[in-house]
Amino acid sequence: MDVNAAVAAAAAIAGVLTGVIAMLAFRWSERDQKRPTRTSLHTDPVLPPGVDTVLSVLRSSAVVLDEADAVVKASSAAYALGLVRGGKLAIEPMLQMARDTRRDGEIRQVELDLPRRGTGRGEALAVSARVAPLGSRLVLLLVEDLTEARRIEAVRRDFVANVSHELKTPVGALSLLSEAVMDASDDPEAVQRFAGRMQIEATRLTNLVQELIDLSRVQNDDPLEDAEPVRVDELVAEAVDRCRHQAGTKQITMAAGGTADLHVWGNRGQLAAALGNLVENAVNYSPARTRVGIAARRVNAPGGDMIELAVTDQGIGISDKDKERIFERFYRVDPARSRQTGGTGLGLAIVKHVVASHGGEVTVWSAENQGSTFTLRLPEAGAARDRAQQHPDLDDEVGGTADPTPYEPLPAPEVLP
Repeated sequence: MDVNAAVAAAAAIAGVLTGVIAMLAFRWSERDQKRPTRTSLHTDPVLPPGVDTVLSVLRSSAVVLDEADAVVKASSAAYALGLVRGGKLAIEPMLQMARDTRRDGEIRQVELDLPRRGTGRGEALAVSARVAPLGSRLVLLLVEDLTEARRIEAVRRDFVANVSHELKTPVGALSLLSEAVMDASDDPEAVQRFAGRMQIEATRLTNLVQELIDLSRVQNDDPLEDAEPVRVDELVAEAVDRCRHQAGTKQITMAAGGTADLHVWGNRGQLAAALGNLVENAVNYSPARTRVGIAARRVNAPGGDMIELAVTDQGIGISDKDKERIFERFYRVDPARSRQTGGTGLGLAIVKHVVASHGGEVTVWSAENQGSTFTLRLPEAGAARDRAQQHPDLDDEVGGTADPTPYEPLPAPEVLP
């Protein structure tokens, strides 16, 4: 009995000790888990209240850094710009700004040019970086992409320079011609000759100013605010009437044909100006006794039927290197010939803006010394599509998709002298 009692007492004491040790281990583990570690201080910092919400609505790319330069918070735009890689700020100048701001608490701002992500080739990204302290431990970096703003500013500077140059030419010519008229006051023939030249330069100046106004209007206005169904036949007739005198002077035959009773949706004045510019260019850049054709047809497209208006000439053509730039403002394929024809270099730029604002596109096919075909593709008016469904024979006349080659000669065209 004494032995059994001793064994039982020993077992009881061992059980109590085991329980005490287990309880102490549990308490120690619980206290150890609650104790902040060095790692948790760096990886799980707490943003000040409301900062996360504010950063989510900012347009700028936002990055929050802790005292170890680790990224605490970064917007998706910051990742897209390549600012953050592997949980670290990848731009060394910005990182140095953040360290300086953390040290002295001063707000810093700088503009930088960053290479694009990927190959590193191409235009650099222009950004503005601003660093400010966020509480006692964190630093906030805001980065704004200025690339598009700089591009627009460069375009604006070039535009102003080009306008100044283009205006200076006729104004200077008028000044010189007026002096010549005064010096030749006793020579009626010279006065008449100089006065004729003055009229030409005044007309060129008037056309330039008017096209600048037209270009500004099509860039700033929404043509679909006053949109209406516009008959393609009326646009073609107006374009032909606009160039009838120039074509007659050069004995150029103008032919209009294609599908009849087509309608496009848009601003009638702007569409007439765009088509008129194409026809006028075709006449001006075509040699005498040639042909200019205007064709209209309906083509199938995934988003709905489109109306194609093609203007074809037998002129000097356009080289491959010039095709890339002919829709730029003030760009001329042949500056000397443009001065003779009174071209301003704005006609095709107006065409491009008008067609784009109407949801269409303009393309060009050309071969040197063979001619050119400019094609406008515009959405067909809804009412015209409804009529086409009621009269399917209209759809059978012309169909298919866009052809990059010039239109074939039109069958039985209406010849307009």
